[in-house]
Order: sequence, then structure tokens, then C-alpha cells
Amino acid sequence: LIALIYNKACSMLKKIAEENEIKPVCEVFGECGGCSYQNISYPEELKTKQIYLENILNEIPGFDSTILQEIIPSPKPYNYRNRLDLKLVRTKDKRILVGFSPKNKYKVVIVDKCPIAIKEISDFIPKLKEEAAAKLTPKYRNANLTVRTGDDGRVFWGGIGRKSCQLEEDSYLWTKIEDLKIFYSLDTFFQANLSILPNVMQKLSNCNFINQETTFYDLYGGVGLFGLCLSSKAKKVILIEEALQSIKLAKFNVSYNKLNNFEIIQSRVEDVLPGLLDKSDTKNNVGFIDPPRGGLSKEALGFFSNLTKFQHLVYLSCNPQVLALDLKEFISKGWKINSIIPFDFFPKTIHLETMVIMEKIHE
Repeated sequence: LIALIYNKACSMLKKIAEENEIKPVCEVFGECGGCSYQNISYPEELKTKQIYLENILNEIPGFDSTILQEIIPSPKPYNYRNRLDLKLVRTKDKRILVGFSPKNKYKVVIVDKCPIAIKEISDFIPKLKEEAAAKLTPKYRNANLTVRTGDDGRVFWGGIGRKSCQLEEDSYLWTKIEDLKIFYSLDTFFQANLSILPNVMQKLSNCNFINQETTFYDLYGGVGLFGLCLSSKAKKVILIEEALQSIKLAKFNVSYNKLNNFEIIQSRVEDVLPGLLDKSDTKNNVGFIDPPRGGLSKEALGFFSNLTKFQHLVYLSCNPQVLALDLKEFISKGWKINSIIPFDFFPKTIHLETMVIMEKIHE
């Protein structure tokens, strides 16, 4: 059913695009598989995404559309991405091509700039091609290159050679949100749109169930972005993360920002969380999950939907189709959806980030 609704929504969105078409900024728009909405204005894009999300969510039994808020736009509809992933291919005739995946996912769309990337990254692409070609050894025919920047405009890249995406402490990338300086690396997950993060944190900070009595569980927490930003509001933050490199950055972030109410645990969430919750007060627990595009695994979905010791759970999703299926499961297990707040983390693309605030109804 969700697939049918998705196809219906896509047909409707295509019609909207055709009726409001403008000239794309990017010369390879339509060939590159990254962007979908450079041919319509930003207000029309937001309207399109809102319609799409409403159509998906309205198929959830008993869904109350009044809890769905308007999409919060990105402060920057262009030049917002702090990370690009590019393909490198050595052809049979020894040419080295660097660019993006086309819509059919084969070959390479060669580019010298990218209008949705932060300017420092876009300007760096020609130099990236030179540096990658110089570093390439005969054994390489293909490589996935990662290039990234932060608030200070330094640009780093990796993808050729073991540990090429690991940075030393003095090279960590960073962004500043209010009084916090938050560091990340080439090889750690971090949100791609730095400009919209203050808006997200403001919405979270306004949640009155996060207060000085709250234990905030930052689950699959990465380098600690959300836990760090909410540490001043909560009594305690517990970050659980499995990846060693993310744990290293999380510890660095906590130390750098001199936080004393932060506990970091390297483990699978499903292994350690039940024991922590058994020792806790149900009324004061808030969980935060930000799963990958594929959503929660079947195991994780069953685990979280059956939890009884979270009073509130915040679910940040980048895939409305998967979100709708997961919310259906949560509702069936006694969770109430209090609000749904969409954020346009990825302007000009089909992707949409959606924050769902849920409350456990105890009978």
C-alpha cells in the first residue's frame, strides 16, 4: 500500500514540476542522480515535499493530520552540503574520471563543481581530481572519494588507501551550535546540512519533557551531536554507539566542551539499553534515535516499539516511506504520536528529514 501511495505521489509531484518549471542551476541536472528539484523554485519544492509527506502519512490507520507541521526550510537551498561522495573510475584506455553517479547508476557524470555543496567543497573539485590521480596506484580501478568541510572552510578528502578517511585531532572538522563546538571526521557520520542544525536543536530544546530531571539517551549516537546540544537541558546524557571512530570523536567532543553530565558507552544499543533502563525511573527517560535511510531493522523496531521505560521517544527519519511503516508498528504497541516536524535537510533532492515525537501510553 505504501508503494502505491508513493507512486501516486510521484505522479502528482511530476505534474507540479512540469507546471512550475524553471531553468536549473546545474549543467548536469537530469543526468546526475543527486538532485531532483532544481527545475522548480524553492517554495514550490517545499510545497511538493509537504504534499508527498502528507500522502504517505495519511495511509497510517487513525493518523491525525493536525499533528503534522509545515516543513522547516533550509536556510541555504544551495551551497549547504558539507560532504560530497564522488566516484573515481580508471577506464580501459587509462583515463581517470571523477564525478557523480548518473540516474542509471552506471558510469560517471563528470563535474567540476556542485551547486548544492558548500562553496569551498565545490571549488575544490578540480583540485580533488588532480590529487586523487596523483595518489592512485596501478591496482586501483575504482574508488569512492569522500570530501568534507566544516565552519572554518578547511577541506579534507579520503578514499584511496587504508585509513585515508581518518583525521588526527588537530585536523578534525567542526561546526558551532550556540556555545558548543562539535567535531567530526571524514570517517564518522555527521549531518550533511550544517545550516539547518540550529533550527533542529531549537525545536528539540522547546520540548518541555526534556528538563533537569531527564536522562536523555542518545542512541546510535555517533559523535554525540544531539546529546551534546541537549546536555545543558537534561540531568544526564547517555550516548550509546558501536563504531569505534565515532566513540573516539564523542569522547573528544565531551572533553573539549567540558561536559560533566555525559556518559559514553561503546556497545550495541540492544545489548546494553535494557539493563540501563531496568535501573532507571520511567518518568524521566527520553530516547532519541536517528536510523539510516533504510530505517530500523526488524529486530530494532520490535525492540523499541515494545519498550515501556521511555516516557518519550524522538525518532528522526530521512525516509518517509519507511517512517510510515515504522510508525504503524509503534502505534500498534501503544505509542501516541504527539507531533511530526519535517525539516528540509536536503534541498533540491527528493530526501526529507522528519522528526517524530512519540509518547508511551501506559494503561
